[in-house]
Amino acid sequence: MSQPDDVGATEVAVGGWAADTAGWWQREFTDGVDPEYTEQIIPIIVSQLADRGRILDVGTGEGQVARALRAEGADVVGIDPIDSMVREASRRDEAMPLARAGADALPFVDASFDAALACLVFEHIDEVDEAITEVARVVRPGGTFLFLLNHPLLQTPDSGWIDDQIVEPPEQYWRIGPYLVEQATFEEVQKGVFIRFIHRPLSRYINALAANGLVLSHMIEPAPPEGFLAKAPQFRDAATVPRLLVLCLTKVASEEGSIASRAVKQ
Repeated sequence: MSQPDDVGATEVAVGGWAADTAGWWQREFTDGVDPEYTEQIIPIIVSQLADRGRILDVGTGEGQVARALRAEGADVVGIDPIDSMVREASRRDEAMPLARAGADALPFVDASFDAALACLVFEHIDEVDEAITEVARVVRPGGTFLFLLNHPLLQTPDSGWIDDQIVEPPEQYWRIGPYLVEQATFEEVQKGVFIRFIHRPLSRYINALAANGLVLSHMIEPAPPEGFLAKAPQFRDAATVPRLLVLCLTKVASEEGSIASRAVKQ
């Protein structure tokens, strides 16, 4: 396994649902299998980060996003807390620098990356404040943090498309679950496969990011891609409701970060 020259592989004991579902993830969502990744997520990431210098992929999994960036010439380091994910990422790209570590304890020196990326990772992290602080620490001032989430407003627990043919006239609408309630739930994403998600309001993330000098520069709310709708036609009527939220953030200097943090609190 290739290691970045400023870090050793950090041992992290990870078990439970995350380790149990690693094989399922590798089969169902990587290397061209999942249209949301191939048609939307990876192209967005590459368009935003391919020219950003040294990049840290937080929660790299088996490394498909990192490999896409590396194919464009980017210098990418991947970290993940699950041993089987790191081993699979190394198997698929032996030259990619990898470390086994959690997002809340990144084994890198301060300001050692030009950009960082977290793709659909923070919904599974309990130590959200520590993880955001760590990302801010390792990104240089002026650098970028690309933060992808299942849309915190529109994909809350118990949200979904309602086609009510009982009422007169019939109604179709997107039901939004309890948005302001921060909660962890297990969702059966496939028969017998359960994933733990932690829902947080968007303000919870934005305020923590701003407090650490990560300030929003722009955001993307893409419609579901055609390949996903073809594979899951039950979502076509709700195609105007985004599943994904992309926050593009800039790391500001400490003084600027303090000003941004105070502005958020006012």
